[in-house]
Amino acid sequence: MTQTEWRADPLYWGHGPRVFEVFLEPTCPFSVRAFGKLDDLLVQAGEDRITIKIRLQSQPWHMYSGVIVRCILAASTLGGGKEAAKSVMAAVASHREEFEFDHHSCGANMEAAPNDIIARIEGYSGIKLSEAFAIPDLDREIKWHCKYARQNGIHVSPTFMIDGLVEPGMSSGDAISDWVTRLQKR
Repeated sequence: MTQTEWRADPLYWGHGPRVFEVFLEPTCPFSVRAFGKLDDLLVQAGEDRITIKIRLQSQPWHMYSGVIVRCILAASTLGGGKEAAKSVMAAVASHREEFEFDHHSCGANMEAAPNDIIARIEGYSGIKLSEAFAIPDLDREIKWHCKYARQNGIHVSPTFMIDGLVEPGMSSGDAISDWVTRLQKR
C-alpha cells in the first residue's frame, strides 16, 4: 500500500489577536447551539479582531462521537479543508437526532454501523468522506484534539476558552452579544 501525504486543515476562522476556542462534540445539543452562533460571532466581533478555533471534544456517551469526529477531521484533509469540515459539522448539526441514540442508549441507531453513519453524513453534506476516513494515521489528528483538551482541563462540551483561559461562566445559551462583550473585556 502506498503512503499518501495528507494534512488536516486547522479549524480556524478569523485572523485577530483575541483567540476564542470552543470545544464541541458534534451531536451534543448544547455544542450544536454554540456551533450555530460562530459565524455570527465572527461577524459581530470582527474577523480582524478575533480568531475562532474549533476543537473537537469526542465524548463516549454520544455513541457515534468518535466516528463523527473522524469524519469532520477527514473532511478537513480534502479540497476545501476547513470549509469542508464545517460543512460536515453543519450537516450533522442539522440532522443531529439521526446521529444520536435516544437517552444515549437505545433507539433506531442501535442498528446503525459506522459505514451507515458515514453514508448519512456524505448524503447530507454532499462530501465524499470514505477514502479520507480510511487514512491510516488520521488518528494522530484525533488524538491531538483529545490531548489538547485534557491538557487544558476540558472534559465536557461545549467549553469555551479566551486567550488560553477557560471561561466557566460562558454558555451556549448566552446571546452572541454577551460573547462579544466577554471577548472585549479580556
